[in-house]
Amino acid sequence: MSRTARRRATAILSLSVAGLVLAACGSSSNAGADPTGKPTATGVKKGLTVYFIPKDTQNPYEVLADAGGKKALEELGGKVVVSSGTADTAAAQIPSIQTAIQKHADAIVIAGNDPSALCPSLNQAAAAGIKIVSFDSDISCGTSPNHLFINQADTQVIGTSEVDLLAKQIGSTGQVAILSAAASATNQNAWIKYMKQQLTKYPNMKLVSTVYGNDDPATSLTVLQGLLSAYPNLKGIISPTTVGISTAAQYLSNHKDVAKKVTLTGLGLPSQMKSYVKDGTVKSFELWDPNKLGYLAGYAAASLASGSASLQAGSTFKAGTLGSYKVLGSAGGVGPSVVLGPPTVFDSTNVDKFDF
Repeated sequence: MSRTARRRATAILSLSVAGLVLAACGSSSNAGADPTGKPTATGVKKGLTVYFIPKDTQNPYEVLADAGGKKALEELGGKVVVSSGTADTAAAQIPSIQTAIQKHADAIVIAGNDPSALCPSLNQAAAAGIKIVSFDSDISCGTSPNHLFINQADTQVIGTSEVDLLAKQIGSTGQVAILSAAASATNQNAWIKYMKQQLTKYPNMKLVSTVYGNDDPATSLTVLQGLLSAYPNLKGIISPTTVGISTAAQYLSNHKDVAKKVTLTGLGLPSQMKSYVKDGTVKSFELWDPNKLGYLAGYAAASLASGSASLQAGSTFKAGTLGSYKVLGSAGGVGPSVVLGPPTVFDSTNVDKFDF
């Protein structure tokens, strides 16, 4: 997909999401901030402002997640401000953190493009009393600032299940490769770590290369073509990024001779991957609902900012229609955290049932 086409698709998606948000706003009894700032029945204060800082503002996955956060804050009588750059870099996100500080935001929800480069700015935000929540891609700042990570699914399960999906489709044999997003993305590297561990259970599958498309369609296509050229006997590709897998699927769909030899799986949006499943390019892939991920992050941020939840393991908070969630203690360099739920496998039998 070209950058122009991607921007057009994102614009259409943004308009659709905006329409849904407006519809939700019109039917909500909690719409608008309460000037008294009194807590709601959930213990969350009204009138909160939460800055959502996605990896970039053009990624359809991030747009869906941000819309979930907007819905959550509208239900709670607050608001979300979405702010970020157009490139998946820490440098593009830092100005948004500074703006959140200047505007006296109550909380920041951020998908980190870099595990540590954002820490100094986030520490400034925490010092100003702003609660920090990461989602999608965690930050790694040690104990400062203290923050809550909203994990889309168990990290190990994502990594191992991706390998299992591919192994099942290629008979557990052959050369395989990974088409990732940014080389510094915390979530991608954590999943890849578990992919490599899981591959040891398949001695006849050999990981020959990991390439990085930076969640940019043009870059993803370039590294994909380089991968196919360097490894003509490549049998399988795992792309744990919605931009990477959709770009690779489009290429394979247009090059059936290559698609006959190379099996593709990974993490994708059903709305983007549906046509490739139906034409046989892709048999199965996984994901969770990014809208629910953003919705959960919104409730978590509001609960922390209101003091109705804490970072202590075992602390609980209500997340609207998703129910109650418990904060998990730190383990393996992750946490404190909250897990949305297990990923869903999509194939020809169910891909039409999902509209995100």
